[in-house]
Amino acid sequence: MNIIESLEWRYATKKFDNTKKLSKEQLQTIKEAFNLTATSYGLQTLSLVIIENKEVREELLPFAYNQKQIVDASHLLVLCYPNTFGSKNVEEYFNRVKEQRETPDEILKPFRDFLMNDFDSKTEMDKHKAFINQTYIALGNLMTVCALEKIDSCPMEGFNPSKFDEVLKLKDKNLKSALLLPVGFRAKDDFMAKEKKVRKPLSEIIIEI
Repeated sequence: MNIIESLEWRYATKKFDNTKKLSKEQLQTIKEAFNLTATSYGLQTLSLVIIENKEVREELLPFAYNQKQIVDASHLLVLCYPNTFGSKNVEEYFNRVKEQRETPDEILKPFRDFLMNDFDSKTEMDKHKAFINQTYIALGNLMTVCALEKIDSCPMEGFNPSKFDEVLKLKDKNLKSALLLPVGFRAKDDFMAKEKKVRKPLSEIIIEI
């Protein structure tokens, strides 16, 4: 399928086939696609928790309003952002740039100093808002990649992040949960699978200047 056909095929899967699993290759594609997601300044202020364990997902189910996709999907992806992030993390990023690109310090220093000062001057609340926005970019990227790989998915905002953080012990990892993406394969009797997409005509949603 080409990309438009793949996006036509994609929908927010309401019922997953709980007998089907992603292959190791498919899971690796998801991991690498997440790592290649565009992020502000390239800082990658986000992390991905991949949950296959059914018992853990059963424990999380009440905190996702009992949406069965959480348990029936092959894997549950939890998109997260750092609880704290400052100049030390920025410094680590520039160390990677220097190592991987061999960029001289005199070129890196002005931008590095700017970002370190910028992050140290922001409140944690302001940083969290910015980091959450980054997880939405990653979510869109993952959904498109899944569609191209014929992997079904269902983006979810409806869950209790603090309870997820507690069950998954995310505080210990300096993380907070932001979004969910169950991934797997649609059930044959998912009523939404054959429903026609409802979209505005291009003439109403596209503005060309």
